[in-house]
Order: sequence, then C-alpha cells, then structure tokens
Amino acid sequence: MTTTDLHVVVPAGGSGTRLWPLSRAANPKFLHPLTGTDRSLLQATFDRLVPLCSAANLLVVTGTAHAAGVARQLPGLPERNILVEPFARDSCAAIALAAAVIHRRAPGAVMASFAADHLITDTAEFAHTVARAVDGARDGYLMTIGITPTRPETGYGYLQCSEPAARSVIQRVLEFKEKPSLDVATRYVESGKYLWNASMFVWKTDVFLAELAARRPDVAEPIARIADAWDTDAQEETLAELWPSVPKVAVEYAVMEPAAEDGKVGTVPGDFGWSDIGDFETVVELLGVDVGGGGKSFATGPGGRAVVVDGEGVVVVPAGNRLVSTLGVSDVIVVDTEDAVLVCGRDRAQDIKRLTEILRERGELDRL
Repeated sequence: MTTTDLHVVVPAGGSGTRLWPLSRAANPKFLHPLTGTDRSLLQATFDRLVPLCSAANLLVVTGTAHAAGVARQLPGLPERNILVEPFARDSCAAIALAAAVIHRRAPGAVMASFAADHLITDTAEFAHTVARAVDGARDGYLMTIGITPTRPETGYGYLQCSEPAARSVIQRVLEFKEKPSLDVATRYVESGKYLWNASMFVWKTDVFLAELAARRPDVAEPIARIADAWDTDAQEETLAELWPSVPKVAVEYAVMEPAAEDGKVGTVPGDFGWSDIGDFETVVELLGVDVGGGGKSFATGPGGRAVVVDGEGVVVVPAGNRLVSTLGVSDVIVVDTEDAVLVCGRDRAQDIKRLTEILRERGELDRL
C-alpha cells in the first residue's frame, strides 16, 4: 500500500496559550524549535509528511498573521498551497476549506489532516499507521488515528472503540468522549478500548463534504462557494464576503461525533511517540536538560542558560538572552523572554491559559 496520491492538510493556528510567554498570537508554538533540533514544530511536521504525499499535495491552513512565517519556514511548499484564513473560525472551517479546495483540484482524493504543533518520534511507525487509515478511508469511513494511551491522562479527549485496540486493526469508533476525571480515565485505559483523540483525520474528500453538507449546511454552503472561487480572480473577494458567515465550530462536534453515532467513523491505533507539546511540563519532559545537579530541575531553550541552586523541581525556559538563576525555591516554572517573564507553580501549569485571558482583559497583552 502506498500513499503517493494522498493529500495532506496541516492546520496551523492557535496561539498555544499554555506556553505563554514563549508562544504568542503573533509567534505561536508551531513556529518555535521545540523538537530538540533547530527545526520548528511546523518544519518537523513538513519533514514527516512530505515523504507520504509530496510537497505538491501538502496544504497548510493558517491565519494572516502567520502566513509569512509559514512561507519563510517552508520554502519548498508551493505558494498556492498556503490557504490563508482572514481570521480563525475553529477547526471545522479550516479543514472543510482545505477539503473543498483539494476536491476541486483532485475530485474524490483521499486527504489527511495533521496539526502543525505535534511531535512524533517514530516516523516509520507513523507512516505505517497512516497507510492503514488510508485503507479505511478508501472503504468509505471517516477515519481517525487514535493514540494508544500510556497513562490515564485527564487533559485529552478519548475515542471509544468497538473492541480492544490492536496495531493496524481498523475498527469502528462508537463515541467521542470529553476530557474525563482521573478515575474515569483510569477505567478507560485499563479497558483497552479507548484511545486518545489527537484530531488526526483521514477520509475521501467527497465523503467528508457530503457528511458536512448533511449535518452542517451552515458551514458547508459558504465553504463550497469559497472553494468554487479558489484559484480564480474572485478568490479574495469571495473569501472576504463569505468567511465571516462561517460558524465557529470544531470538526469533532460538527461532523465526527454525530457520524460516529451512525457507525461511519473508523480508527487505527497509533503508537509512534506522539506528543502535543501542550504545556511546559511536556516541554521539559521531552527536551529538558538538568541544571540542578541532581536530576530534579531542568532548563530548556535556545541557550539553556540557567542555574538552579538549593531548589528542586524548578523548570526554567530561558527564551531571551539573559542568564536565569534561582536560589532556594522549588517546584516553580520560570519563563524568560525579551519582553515578558512568567513565574508560576508547577502545579498551576495548566492554568497559564487562564492567566493569558486575565492579561488580555486588562489590556496587558496589547502592550507586548
């Protein structure tokens, strides 16, 4: 089985608020080198996907603020393959636009969607899993690639499968589950019938667009009109006119959850070293270097210029040009950038998003 005719979409949006102030609305995490190399998350995603589909068949959907950065980081990507949203309308609009443009260029093609800000370590196993998902898509399923859980994680949604997950076995998704409590997540993992939902999708464009039209015509109709004008002189005018009318909704809610209830969604479990780099705990787990002398405090960043003295569990992200040092404090996260500094308890890492909302309400983010 080859995937040489596969078309791939990379949604590249969001601001990575749980990684503030390293990740910003104008310079989000997918443009940062959080891969352990000098390649950004976006570039690593491109490197991983091009062998599966070729640059000619790879599209990036991004916002106006990020289009120049995407083009600069991906010089091998054709300019026509950067689809620019005037403003974010959530995942359904972005993925539907890409599906409709692909369908216009290659009717009935198989397409896959993978986020720009995920890290995958086993690219060979990833390619094998994608190939099996393509098989399911060719059979008419809306396919997902679920991640084999390694722990009872409460920060992810789950896919309830029709049977215990097994490598390369295509099976039906019975239901999408929201982020559970720890007790529920533990039961999920112990059952073997649940996978993490990483929003990785594979389907035939005509199958997806038909489901979208049946379930959310308020999304499908303006997207279809925009796609009809794509690659023509009317593209920008049509996009500006119709994009504001597209509802803001996630593709899971709009299509995948109701389709799963009707038995139309399949999945293949993936076990290829996946991480979504969702917060600083994940960053230090993957890329941290011991700066405490005892393997209990870590730094990560371009220079890693950090010193921790008489403290444990300190995470330092020196993203600016200064030396960052701590003395006598423990279990804190310190992020230093050129124009903003964050200090928070490690047990509050998930609340950094809330902090950014407070700063935005106070107008502080507008000054950065």
